[in-house]
Amino acid sequence: MTHTHLPTSAQIPATEMNFFPPGSVLGVLGGGQLGRMLAISARRMGYRVHAFEPNPDSPAGQVCDVEWNAEYSDIEALKKFAAGVDVISFEFENIPRSAIEAVSAICPVHPRAEVLHICQNREREKSFLRAHGFPCAAFAVVSSLEEFRAALLQIGTPSVLKTADFGYDGKGQVKLSHGDTPEKVWAEFGPRRGVLEQWVPFHAELSVICARGRDGRAVTFPVAENQHTRHILDLSIVPARFPETLLKKARSLAMEITEALDVVGLLAVEMFLTHDGALLINELAPRPHNSGHYSFDACVTSQFEQQLRAVCGLPLGSTELLSPVVMWNLLGDLWEHGEPDWSRILSHPTAKLHLYGKASARPGRKMGHVCVMASSIEEALSEMSLIRDSLALP
Repeated sequence: MTHTHLPTSAQIPATEMNFFPPGSVLGVLGGGQLGRMLAISARRMGYRVHAFEPNPDSPAGQVCDVEWNAEYSDIEALKKFAAGVDVISFEFENIPRSAIEAVSAICPVHPRAEVLHICQNREREKSFLRAHGFPCAAFAVVSSLEEFRAALLQIGTPSVLKTADFGYDGKGQVKLSHGDTPEKVWAEFGPRRGVLEQWVPFHAELSVICARGRDGRAVTFPVAENQHTRHILDLSIVPARFPETLLKKARSLAMEITEALDVVGLLAVEMFLTHDGALLINELAPRPHNSGHYSFDACVTSQFEQQLRAVCGLPLGSTELLSPVVMWNLLGDLWEHGEPDWSRILSHPTAKLHLYGKASARPGRKMGHVCVMASSIEEALSEMSLIRDSLALP
């Protein structure tokens, strides 16, 4: 179901009404699988795409017109890259703000640097959510053993200590239980700046992707129900198997946060559903999201095409779900005994295989994904179970 917000004409600045039509050059900061799928969508609509990525032969670079290889600290290379494109977006958060500011001085960048600055740091992200009244777990910022001890008295255990910067897929965090020694935990953790969060004994994990255009119009994708293994997304089930009143609340929350951040582009909002039916915001990502990969096959407009439309000033597309769908992440663990036998997936007529073109596989690395569409979630889950079992065979 699509959730739409239409702005009044007073909300649309005249200077933001210009757009970049097909034939323009899209610049993408980052060369991973999200950039790859954005580039595929852009090229299908007639755009040229340039990727800026430190490592050559990246997943995005393989399908772009031009791949720039330089570090994000190379300001001169960034300026040359920006001079050759019309508009820039990014596909992951861990880009220095200085890089975004350098290219922003030359051409438009969406989402804006301040959105990236907030979302790439847990302290700033949590502080933004709390300051704007959005529901999230209790937390405290710590930068020393003394502050950590004080925060433990305030937050209690169980709780989770997370690095303020550069954390994803469970990296940079440790769970604390009753009896853990603060001195030992802090010595292993840092010392560095972190965020201590109250542990949330959730019932389910949900995510909503919201797209917002330069004219202020915003739409949400269907809510995904996510299952994680070893802190890495394993399955996304869409539509999420919860009452519509709850799903509507989740979409509204995502819309409100997107508007509060003044995002142009995409914002993925990860949430916990507690056992008493409350929704708590866990994390934000101002880009396409792993849990939205299902949209490539199962929605009228994918999250990647929607990102393109938003940053180029085009009208947003429909996010209607064409069919119930289950997505499974293919991790490098499957390559332990060599290249998997893809015929075991492709022998299922409704399965869609996406591989990212990564040169090497390792445990926990996202190498691709599979989507299965069916007339019901139960049928899609059953089919996906057969696929998973077949690939687990020696």
